[in-house]
Amino acid sequence: MDTAADRSVPGARGSGKAGGPGHGDGGFSRRALLGTAGATGLVLGAAGGAVGYTAAPSQATPLTSLGAGKAMFHGKHQPGILTAMHACGHLVAFDLAAGAGRKEAAALLRRWSETARRLMAGEATAQDDTDVARDAGPSSLTVTFGFGHGFFARTGLEARRPVSLDPLPDFSSDRLDKARSNGDLWVQIGANDALVAFHALRALQKDAGRAARLRWQMNGFNRSPGATARPLTTRNLMGQIDGTRNPQPSEADFDRRIFVPAAPTKDPEWMANGSYVVVRRIRMLLDDWEKLPVAEQEGVIGRRKSDGAPLSGGGETTEMELDRTDAEGTLVVPINAHARIARPDQNGGAAMLRRPFSYHDGFDPDGVPDAGLLFVCWQADPLRGFVPVQRKLDRGDALSAFVRHEASGLFAVPGGAAEGGYVGQGLLEG
Repeated sequence: MDTAADRSVPGARGSGKAGGPGHGDGGFSRRALLGTAGATGLVLGAAGGAVGYTAAPSQATPLTSLGAGKAMFHGKHQPGILTAMHACGHLVAFDLAAGAGRKEAAALLRRWSETARRLMAGEATAQDDTDVARDAGPSSLTVTFGFGHGFFARTGLEARRPVSLDPLPDFSSDRLDKARSNGDLWVQIGANDALVAFHALRALQKDAGRAARLRWQMNGFNRSPGATARPLTTRNLMGQIDGTRNPQPSEADFDRRIFVPAAPTKDPEWMANGSYVVVRRIRMLLDDWEKLPVAEQEGVIGRRKSDGAPLSGGGETTEMELDRTDAEGTLVVPINAHARIARPDQNGGAAMLRRPFSYHDGFDPDGVPDAGLLFVCWQADPLRGFVPVQRKLDRGDALSAFVRHEASGLFAVPGGAAEGGYVGQGLLEG
């Protein structure tokens, strides 16, 4: 499918209580644990994994390069947008509890931001840490927070709700489950270790307390870093290379397309350096798809399955020749091919940064897999990014016969938190 994509804070990932690990009982601080990775002289293979090491029982287990990866919580943008795609993730939506308003929401975002900062740095939570990830590194953990349309009415902040957060239009191919769509608050958790990701999920759920209740949760995965000899564009569950034409930060207009500018803009000031995320649970009808011969699958997508190259020739990154025909005068990239329809130059320049996860939630009673894509895309304006592309796909995409959009959400994701601050502070205290 053509639609896609440090800083250490000392502390102990233990119980967080006096006498717990890192407090003189023979445990190890997070700093000591991270330091061991360099002290042991791990031998790394071509894929970046640890070939082997030995450690005496009294020493902390050294971290591999995978576990030692670290992202910053504070910054211009929230983490989890420009970060490389993670091996596993959780997408979660909450609704504010009855009676909870602006004050409670501010306290919750303050708690969540502090917990995210600590966990991303490899520390334990401030209290009642579950110890799930006490012997793991940060594993490139990121936590991202966003606000849904309903959040503003519940907090009395309707006047500060961005116009860009207006509900998405209906699409004819949608089969949306309202219970698994939208929400007041959205959280994205990504990590390269499943236990680290779950640890963050559990901590944030506990932090919600009485202020918010879980609305829905979705779990996803991608290829693990180092699983291939060199970095490759990921494949989705249809076996197609997914993300070839993702916009790149090196492009001159990248920030303009993906992030809300500081000024001038139609967006409120608190959204400066933020972005809008569209989340779609797209079920892939894999039994039907896998019955197609490879040549027909390639015609649906418009790219070779083996290497992602356009059917017009070349390699994965070769520009697609939309007008090229074969000896019989037939377009080599079919007129309804997904890759053709989704191109920015076929949609008024519309572009999104796609950072999805695959998912598999078991099987239906008749044995049909409930699997597909947790589509996550970022843009400065969804009415100029996601909406025009999806409208065009909705009208004639050959892939539509093999996918089903089952859940949807749109969230405003403010810029990163300043040192000592929390995500959304400009909205909730402005």
